[in-house]
Amino acid sequence: MIGRIHSTETFGTVDGPGIRYVVFMQGCPMRCLYCHNPDTWTIGVGREVTVDDLMKEYDGCKEFYNGGGITVTGGEPLMQIEFLTEFFTTAKLRGIHTCIDTSGIVFNRKSPEFMEKLDKLLALTDLVMLDIKHIDNEKHKVLCSQPNTNILDFATYLSEINKPVWLRHVVVPGYTDVPEYLEKLGEFLATLNNIRALDVLPYHTMGVVKYEQLGIDYPLKGVPPLSKAEAIKARDIIFAAWKKRRQELKAEGKV
Repeated sequence: MIGRIHSTETFGTVDGPGIRYVVFMQGCPMRCLYCHNPDTWTIGVGREVTVDDLMKEYDGCKEFYNGGGITVTGGEPLMQIEFLTEFFTTAKLRGIHTCIDTSGIVFNRKSPEFMEKLDKLLALTDLVMLDIKHIDNEKHKVLCSQPNTNILDFATYLSEINKPVWLRHVVVPGYTDVPEYLEKLGEFLATLNNIRALDVLPYHTMGVVKYEQLGIDYPLKGVPPLSKAEAIKARDIIFAAWKKRRQELKAEGKV
């Protein structure tokens, strides 16, 4: 089976536990205004690889991956679900920790065919890193050119099957730094039982240079980076709302 990738990284340190071999899959339906990998958007292009190609590259640095493993990111990795299943089947036969870094945008609970493929892949997946870009659906459309309904449903499904999740949320000035939305995010997270970590990340402008190199206008030009202190403040708001809602759900016997 052939997969299409953008690139690989042999020393990933922010893509799951430990040091990891990271594969950037090609193709994504999202158009996040702050995306720092716009060169992964286009479908049907990129470097063609087989699972053997990737495993040979992994083996070249495998001494470094003790306590780490393999992460597939993108782009949107779930757009190449059959290839990932073959890749992770090989990885698990060798005892390698596997992680998918996804937006969850392609999730479709109403499609039996998709769900069968997804369940097969998730059975081979140790960890899902899930980005929730914006908790408000209409604001999510503005930020990412896509609704968030499938994404939130995916988060709920992962909780239903108790698949471990690391959740990430980028705080963007003027978009996701509004206390009302941070509180709603915390309230939603309180309904989930599988969150192992929550990373609240400050928006940065390091992707601007790549847009210039690609000849693309950067959509958030003029939006300042968020400070770490402001990200911590946002995280505190999310956790306070999570704690309050969690207590309510426990009192109602729902968690």
